[in-house]
Amino acid sequence: MSSRRTVAALFAYVVLPAALLTPGIAAPAQATAPPEAAPGIQNPVRPRRAPEQAYKEVIPPSPGDLTVWPRGVSPEEIGKALAEHFVNDGAADRFSGYPYVCTFYGAMTFAEITHDDALRDRLIAKFAPMMPGGAKADRWPQRFHVDDSIVGVIPLQIAIQTKGTMNYDPKYLARGVEWADRQWGPLSPTTPPELPADVHDALVKDGLSPQSRLWVDDMYMLTMLQLEAYRATGDRKYLDRDAHEMVVYLDRLQQPNGLFFHAPDVKYFWGRGDGWFAAGMAEMLRTLPTDHPDRARIMRSYKLMMASLLKYQGADGMWRELIDDPAVWPESSSSAMFAFALITGVKHGWLDAATYAPAARRAWIAVTGYVDQNHDVTQVCTGTGKLDNKQYYLDRKRETGNLHGQAPVLWAAVALLRDGQ
Repeated sequence: MSSRRTVAALFAYVVLPAALLTPGIAAPAQATAPPEAAPGIQNPVRPRRAPEQAYKEVIPPSPGDLTVWPRGVSPEEIGKALAEHFVNDGAADRFSGYPYVCTFYGAMTFAEITHDDALRDRLIAKFAPMMPGGAKADRWPQRFHVDDSIVGVIPLQIAIQTKGTMNYDPKYLARGVEWADRQWGPLSPTTPPELPADVHDALVKDGLSPQSRLWVDDMYMLTMLQLEAYRATGDRKYLDRDAHEMVVYLDRLQQPNGLFFHAPDVKYFWGRGDGWFAAGMAEMLRTLPTDHPDRARIMRSYKLMMASLLKYQGADGMWRELIDDPAVWPESSSSAMFAFALITGVKHGWLDAATYAPAARRAWIAVTGYVDQNHDVTQVCTGTGKLDNKQYYLDRKRETGNLHGQAPVLWAAVALLRDGQ
């Protein structure tokens, strides 16, 4: 433990979390209440593998360095552990809606950035039975709903990564494009709009998806499918309607302090809700050309939010279940999403590195402290709808292994490994 105390003394601005401890040493008690286990989830203890060689402590060259890490928290280690856990421990076999899609996307992009073709192919093999005609085709979601349509991201990402390889199969591109186009098609009779008819009709007339509901969550759920369709096809229509959709949501939900209400009628800054928007803007800006007419508007809102996040980041590197209430418990999924957005901005040069990189580093190290010995992310807010009641958000359960938390930690790991891509 002496080397770890040395690092802590050199970098007092970082609160080193439990995940930094050497294998086999118990984590110290946290100031917050321990996370509640998700109902029905069994977590057999499987210790992490011992390092192949003796650990040599390394010291980052600057407080905002995003390349040098203490033992156990490098993006390569964390990303690999979470991706393998997803593939090997059954989660990739059980489609669970959009959290599954987001985790699959994170694992696939991690495989791509680390050139792990074997991991990529194992992921594809897990998903293939869900395609039309497959043994698990009945698990493909059927609702015309923003939470279900995002499933199209998976076949599109498979098409993107296998293009030009022996494993390429055009059915993945066709299925993904079908669902991207469906997202802007008319509502089905069995799926009524979630908004009042006049509001819904006005949004559709303005060029928005009929699946729009003006929830902050939509700015990842809805926009990622269109982004992936553009990335896979190069067809500008997907990008243009996607950017316009985001601008309308920005106008409706972002507040002067840079944060976002959960919905126009729910005036609370819910952590993961704002995390969806932060991640969605970062993904959008990664792809949106510099000359796109909506880029400046989206960039302005992104920078406003990132500046606000600096003010609300806790001394422990985390953000709270309700962002603007420091007394509320630290929440891991939102903190990972904010880490992803900050890292992406620093890597691309959108954010001043001297100001934002130290916050991004603190956030990543803090979040990795919520990865337990089974490679499950702890203290994840359970699935949450909207309600105009503060106590509703305060009472949300904290879960372990919920894919809402696994996914953004993978995204953040990938962002750290990217070089302005």
